[in-house]
Amino acid sequence: MAEKEKYGYEEEDILTLEFDDGTEEECGILGVFDALGKEYIALNPLGTEDVYIYGYKEYEEDYDLIDITDDEEYKKVVEEFEKLAVEEA
Repeated sequence: MAEKEKYGYEEEDILTLEFDDGTEEECGILGVFDALGKEYIALNPLGTEDVYIYGYKEYEEDYDLIDITDDEEYKKVVEEFEKLAVEEA
């Protein structure tokens, strides 16, 4: 069994984050959701229970992940994600 398969994600549902310090981390895509009139993406670093949330902008062939630097915005987005997670459980 491939390493990625045992975390329950299909290959197309995994993306690799590249951080400023040169490190990389593979994450499963939990979902893209709307909050505050924008799109956000929730990612799960493989092998952890952590969740990373970024702003998300999709183009025809590509996408951008946008750091959420405003603490109030981040708090509201996390609250919305938690509501959605409870609804799906």
